Amino acid sequence: MQTITFIGNGNMGLSIARGLVGKYNIEVVGRNMDKLDAFETALNHKIDKYLLDDFNISDKTILFCVKPANVEEVSKKLKGKARVVFSVLAGTTVEKLKSHLKTEGVVRCMPNLAASVGKSMTTLTGDIACKEESHALLGAIGETLWLGSEKEIDIATALAGSGPAYLALIAEALADGAVKQGLKREDAMATMRGLFNGFGTLIQETHPSLLKDGVMSPGGTTAAGYAALEAGNVRASCINAIEDAYKRATEL
Repeated sequence: MQTITFIGNGNMGLSIARGLVGKYNIEVVGRNMDKLDAFETALNHKIDKYLLDDFNISDKTILFCVKPANVEEVSKKLKGKARVVFSVLAGTTVEKLKSHLKTEGVVRCMPNLAASVGKSMTTLTGDIACKEESHALLGAIGETLWLGSEKEIDIATALAGSGPAYLALIAEALADGAVKQGLKREDAMATMRGLFNGFGTLIQETHPSLLKDGVMSPGGTTAAGYAALEAGNVRASCINAIEDAYKRATEL
């Protein structure tokens, strides 16, 4: 099996590694061996672990998973020239990555936490010569979409990358609403999970407006609840969330 080298051992790296286990050999590079050991334990799979200082990346396939602010510091400690770098750093441009990392190719990738269960929506852009390989690698953790510009991947970061947090907020709020009206917490959570599971399948084939219209009968319960969401500016808040997250991505 091909070996994938993770530079960085944070939550996103762990989520991707969980999706790649059994499909690729995994080695992880970090600053602290205790944290690398914790990464291996959380992954529940044997990996090769290396400390960052003077690590040689020559001819390796790199998944770059450090914090955006640490690009320069980390890159100074790496030796050699990578074959290709797949970066999951939000807002960090191809130009910046190439200016700090020696590599034959760079692809920016924006997966999300669903990578751990093979259900990520990962957007990609970068060196076109690496396009096919990027689909193969990141396709192992879910769906992939190649975008034509870095502006587009910054927008997609705000949608698919940050999206699980937005949906988690909505899921929790809906369950809280059911509890407020008298449903037991465990029953509210079970109902909410079933709702999201079924909706995830429906949205693949049906436009959101058609789903809404299919549920909303005249003067019914859905119409009353939907009006409350509109009164609370939920639609505008979602639109503004994407805008603010995109702006933040460009600032990083």
